[in-house]
Parts: sequence; structure tokens; C-alpha cells
Amino acid sequence: MASVISYSGHQYLRQRLVLSILSGKAVRIEKVRSEDENPGLTDYEVSLLRLLEKVTNGTVVEISVTGTAVLLKPGIIAGGPVTHDCPLSRSIGYFLEPLVMLGPFSKKPFQLTLRGITTDENDLSADLIRTVTLPHLQLFGISDGLELRIKRRGAPPGGGGEVQFLCPVVKQVTTVNFIEPGKIKRIRGIAHAVRVSPQFSNRMIDAARSVLNRYIPDIYLYSDVYKGEESGKSPGYGLSLLAESTTSAIHCAEVVSQPGGTPEDVALLASRALLSEIRQGGCVDRKHQCLVLLMMVLGSEDVGRCRMGEPTVRTVQFLRDIRDFFGTSFKIVPANPSDPSCTELMYSCYGTGYVNVNRTLA
Repeated sequence: MASVISYSGHQYLRQRLVLSILSGKAVRIEKVRSEDENPGLTDYEVSLLRLLEKVTNGTVVEISVTGTAVLLKPGIIAGGPVTHDCPLSRSIGYFLEPLVMLGPFSKKPFQLTLRGITTDENDLSADLIRTVTLPHLQLFGISDGLELRIKRRGAPPGGGGEVQFLCPVVKQVTTVNFIEPGKIKRIRGIAHAVRVSPQFSNRMIDAARSVLNRYIPDIYLYSDVYKGEESGKSPGYGLSLLAESTTSAIHCAEVVSQPGGTPEDVALLASRALLSEIRQGGCVDRKHQCLVLLMMVLGSEDVGRCRMGEPTVRTVQFLRDIRDFFGTSFKIVPANPSDPSCTELMYSCYGTGYVNVNRTLA
């Protein structure tokens, strides 16, 4: 226990745990909601710690009696077949996002089954992780055998969904040079409706088309219908949209149903969210900045560059945490210095040459 990196506060817990496991440095997080009426870790945060214990070997998690402090001493990422029931307070996306970052560096390929809510308004849905997050990993040479299967849908509050995540292991991720955002060439989407009239997904598709057809003709919105047991325990519907550019840059947005809302509202909100996401510019959308920046740091010992929009608050903190764990700083300059109205930035860093030492040699 040479060095323990300390933080206070419950925000950004996931990214700090991931960086701790990847870098092998222990992390202590104190003052977790110490001022709240319900102090300490919530059920989903404890569940995430248990899940990280399952997918790793030798990880020690110590939670204080009051639950307001946690110490994680990382082990090796073991992978293999793991099943986990997620609490219904957060969706599966909350648990899957950190595991997508850890998956490529495990000892055995991940075969992960998660049960719970597949889509809610707080985290990335299973659809977006399948259609957007996983293609971002392919930029870094992680592609063969990478997939996410949605076995069952689960809408809040009852859940009942199930997804399977398969991830191959790699020795090292490749360096990325992604500086051409290109022009948007097609828009794809998935409208899903469970335990409500199947007409709802058609109404969402029609309303989304009414907005998006003004900009581009190549729109294909897929209506995803699940029946019986596969549709989970609660009624709900939602629309996930993604826009792909000529250089394969992907921007995404999604909206799920609210009680008392109509499918048209959902579709209009999702379409406008997609348009504002595209307006941010860059090659990576705001939800995936952290994943791409992490993989750039772990890349081979070479300069990686990527063009993105302005960093979110979470991304800014993530860059600071990366500096704490890996000692890597990014060089961030305006992507187009001659045009003052352009908010896009160029992020470049020198990869640490991270090698997956857990991998079993074939």
C-alpha cells in the first residue's frame, strides 16, 4: 500500500473506481453524502462495488460502518462468466459503462449477464451502448466478438430486463487519430414500446421523421417490439436516435416516456436533442468523451489525437482524475484557431503504452 489516492464526495465514483482498477493504485473516497438525511453509499453504488468484486480477483473493498467512506484496493480483472442483478434504483447502463472500460483488459473474455432496468432517463440505455458505445471501442482495435444482446426489456419502475455483454480481450489498444468529423450522412433509430400499444412506436417514428426529414433523407427508424415475458414487468416506451457521419463519427440522443406524456412528445424531444448534439460538433458526442479519452491514455506509446466539442463537467473532472492516476495530461487547443466562433477542441495526449498483463497467454 504505497500510495492511496484520496477523494471526497460521492460524485464521479464510477470513473474513479475504474481508474483505480486499471492503474493498480488504491483509492479512498470519503465524505460520501455525509451531510445528507440518508448518509453514505446508496444501494446502487454498493451493488457496483459488489459487481467490480465479481469481475476482478483479489480486489478488497472496505466500507466504513456509516457507509460514508470506502477504500478500494484493486486486484486483477478476471472476466469470465458473471451474472449480476442490478437494483431498480438505476438502470443497467450505470453498471455497464464502467465495465465497458474494463472489459478489454481482463484475463478471460467477459460474458456478463445483467438484470434490471434497461432504459431510464439518467444513464445510457442498453440500445445506445450497443449501437454507439461499442463502435467507439472499435476505433481502438477492439472488435472481434464484441457484442451486447438485449434478451429482455425492462422499463422502470418494475424492471425485469436482461442484457448479455460479450467482450474480447486485447493485449494493447491502438492509438487513435480522429480529427475529421465529416458530414452527417444517415440517421438511424430504435423505437421500443413494451406493455403498451404497439402503435406507440409507429407514432414516435412518424413524429421524429417530421422533424428530421427536413435535414436528410436517409433516415431509418426501427420499431422494436417485445412480447410477453421478454417485455419486462412495467409499461414504457422510448426512442434512441443516432446520426452517423461520412467519417463514422456518431452522435446520439434518447428520450424515454414520462407518465402523462405522449409518444409525439418523446419523439420531438429526442429529435431536438439529437440536433443539439450534432451542433456541439466534433467526432465524439458528449456522452462518450470519457471513454475515448481513457482509451487514448491507455494507447500505445504514441501521440493520439481526437477532435471533440467542449468538455462536459464530468469530462473535466475525468481529465483531472486521469492525471492523478496515470500522470498523463492532455494538450487541448482550439480545433480551428482562425474561426473564433468554432467551439470544437483538439485533444491530444501521449499514450502510456498500457499492456494487458492479466491476459492468459494462448
